Amino acid sequence: MWRVARAAVRRRRLQTVITGLVVLCGTTTIMITLGLLDAATSPFDRAFAGQRGAHVVASFDAAKVSKEALAATAGRPGVEAAAGPFDQVVADFPRTTDIPEAEGPLKLVGRADPGGPVDRVHPLHGRWATAPGEIVLNLRDADGLLRPGMLGARLRAPGLPPLTVVGVASGMSQSADAWVTPAQAAALRPTGVQMLYRFTGDASTEQAVRAGLDAATAGLPGGALTVAQSHLSLRRAFSSAASAYLPLMTLFGVLGLLVAVLMVANVVSGAVLSGSRHIGVLKAIGFTPNQVVAVYLAMVSLPGAAGCVAGTLLGNALAGPVLDTAFQGVERGSAGIGISPWVSAVCLAGMPLVVVLAALVPALRAHRLPAARAISAGSAGSAPLRGRGLRVQRLLGGTRLPRAVSLGLGQPFARPGRTAMTMAAIVLGVVTVTLTTGLTSTMVAFAEADAGAVPRVGVRAGQPAFQQVAPELDDERIEALLRSLPGASRVTAKVFVDVHLTGHAQRSAVNFQRGDPPAMAAQIVEGRWPAAPGEVAAPPAFLAQRGLAVGDRITLEFDGRRVPAAVVGQIMSGDPRFLWSTWETLTALAPGTGADHYEVLLTPGADADAYAAAVRAADPGLHPSVARPDTRATATVVAVASVFTTLLIVVASLGVFNTVLLNARERRRDLGMLKSIGMTPRQVTIMMVTSMAALGVAGGLLGIPGGIAAHRLIVDNVGTVVFPEAMKNVWDVPQLAGAALSGVVIAVLGALLPARSAARQTIATVLHNE
Repeated sequence: MWRVARAAVRRRRLQTVITGLVVLCGTTTIMITLGLLDAATSPFDRAFAGQRGAHVVASFDAAKVSKEALAATAGRPGVEAAAGPFDQVVADFPRTTDIPEAEGPLKLVGRADPGGPVDRVHPLHGRWATAPGEIVLNLRDADGLLRPGMLGARLRAPGLPPLTVVGVASGMSQSADAWVTPAQAAALRPTGVQMLYRFTGDASTEQAVRAGLDAATAGLPGGALTVAQSHLSLRRAFSSAASAYLPLMTLFGVLGLLVAVLMVANVVSGAVLSGSRHIGVLKAIGFTPNQVVAVYLAMVSLPGAAGCVAGTLLGNALAGPVLDTAFQGVERGSAGIGISPWVSAVCLAGMPLVVVLAALVPALRAHRLPAARAISAGSAGSAPLRGRGLRVQRLLGGTRLPRAVSLGLGQPFARPGRTAMTMAAIVLGVVTVTLTTGLTSTMVAFAEADAGAVPRVGVRAGQPAFQQVAPELDDERIEALLRSLPGASRVTAKVFVDVHLTGHAQRSAVNFQRGDPPAMAAQIVEGRWPAAPGEVAAPPAFLAQRGLAVGDRITLEFDGRRVPAAVVGQIMSGDPRFLWSTWETLTALAPGTGADHYEVLLTPGADADAYAAAVRAADPGLHPSVARPDTRATATVVAVASVFTTLLIVVASLGVFNTVLLNARERRRDLGMLKSIGMTPRQVTIMMVTSMAALGVAGGLLGIPGGIAAHRLIVDNVGTVVFPEAMKNVWDVPQLAGAALSGVVIAVLGALLPARSAARQTIATVLHNE
């Protein structure tokens, strides 16, 4: 049996190659999809469990509750383990270093060692703080490189003694921005006390976590609990960016799997029909029906296994860049991003099984076929059974169509099962083309909106801490200068201030604005732009990571001051760490802070480079730069969609190729007779290409609605971007016509080569073989 199967593989080299390529493409798409799905959650869960991360990081007011009372909460019902109490203080470190992890308001926690029953912090470089004046920084991405000069750097903040960085660590609970010794924390006059809790039972929902915290803190004085940070918010923040790509990757993965199943079934079905004489001979010499089925399953399993291995290797190679893009800007902690071994194992075991199941149904036809009938059919030239498609052929023969065209249009009706599978492959190819066309139009419109219709120039005031020349003018005079230069239309003064959001671990930077509305104001998709004190606007990723929505209220905390704010607007997209707010809010939060950045919108047609040169000439302490749009997201989506679309088009064309090849083999006697009565090789080619072009037209018309629906499904479920309706309705007549034409292109590309091969066969060769 195995000898016969190997011989069939060698004899049907073309079908073997097609099967291997189809399975390779399908395995690659599934591999990347499963890898992204796994990376969206599993690395966080593994690292969190390995460090025994805190289900809740709770902060208490030191003036309202004693450390003894907090220590007693560790024995409350429902508390599996607890760590603390730890003194904590928020210190504001100015932007005077090249270490972003040590800038802005940092939450310092006094902790004697990185271990313990909860939140076992993972040391990365250096050592833990053991003496006064030492500090360990929390690196929120453990895979990041250690910055030169970080270890040994001396940090200074107003009212605090100098602190020397002796180590770098990473904690999945994000319980602190930095750690010092307990004695050092006590000397910094802490106003808060931290407790870390893990609860028994289920802690996978906000309700369960809240119930556990309520049980642990029952009996404490009212108002003692100031902040409670759930691990679920960190999990959402970790997975939010990757989850935005999941709809796209999942859809392509499903399409790739469907095409692979259809092509394998088509190949085996054609092999059974065209090899009926071979089946009859096998049964005549003693092969059982089950052994014959096993031969055909083995025939596709061998190239399928090879394609599966190659697809797994290719998927692992391509997954790296995809995951790097999906997790760009995410605070990973010590979670390693990569493809888990189970993904490769599932693909290596699952795809061959899919191949066998796809081949089983057509292979069972060989099981039922009697030996005498199989040999007789093979001797007759394997022509279609009598009566099948004849009625359609007679109807088409009565039209004025050229005879080669009418014969070609009637061929699909002779093998309805094979035609249906080929049509399905073409439809899926058209769906992907339509989807990619729509995504490209949407992302191009998104990039254009992000770039703006008029040129922009960003101006940064020099900072002496970075060995830069200080501006000669003060804040207000700089703004007046920028407005007075030729070409300026609107000027917005702004400053970024790192703040803490009460109840949230992620660090946030608020962009406080003064003057004209910035270009970002035009990207509001829900609500409005902030205009009054205590109002903020946020991008979708910021809201998703923190479980917020327009209308919710938050609290901004900076240098001991707290300002309540309301989310009044959602921006189309943006960095998940940034908020936008008004200058009046800054005055309440950090009075006396001046602008250090300026955004200048120029008049249409103005020369941005000339304006930048004028700014430099007016004040050497000002550093202008022409705004360049960031097109990485657009390029990533378009590139991924284009690669997978190309793969699926190739696979669909291979399906058409296999169908035409089988048709030519089955109808070799008919082709010989047609050529003997005067049909030219060109007419033979036209006939066979027409048979598939008709399917291409029908597939194009059927695939367009599916592509439009898939496009809407994806753009409506991208968590990092909220597309306005104008960017979703991208379809026009030329685009739809091009998508419909893609079905014909797929069909013609797949049919042309085997059609020309059939046309070149001589009459004598065909009839002699019969």
